[in-house]
Amino acid sequence: MAERAQYVTVGVAEELFAAPVEKVQEILDMRPIARLPQAPAALLGMIDVRGQSVPVVDLRLTLGLPEAGDTENTRIIVLLLAGRGGDLRLGLRADRVFEVTVLDNDALDPAPSISGQWSGRCIAGIGRRNGRFVTVLDLERLLGGFEAASSQAA
Repeated sequence: MAERAQYVTVGVAEELFAAPVEKVQEILDMRPIARLPQAPAALLGMIDVRGQSVPVVDLRLTLGLPEAGDTENTRIIVLLLAGRGGDLRLGLRADRVFEVTVLDNDALDPAPSISGQWSGRCIAGIGRRNGRFVTVLDLERLLGGFEAASSQAA
């Protein structure tokens, strides 16, 4: 029997992405974000989550997609990731959150191997849901570069 894992599916632009549900601590409505001076464009700033400072990263900008304003569907997904120095708590701004769903791990395709500079290393696999491709993100690889901001905020 195939292993069945649960994922939180999120929309960014017209694309569908998934994050393993065990890495998601909570999903928040959009709220004011305190900007950080000279931060990279994708690092939006900090929010307060029950007395803890949490850096917020824009998923659009991290994926190389064009910037977009907030809408009524914009959400912040608070993640707990494995960092080099221990746990990494990080907020991820997404255009919208759809659902918690199950993808068949055996049906996940690997990231395409294409020569050139693109490696697809931040993709854990590509699955399908309701006839659409779903890119399952390797969150530690995608967001590991923001670990320094999180440790400075703690």
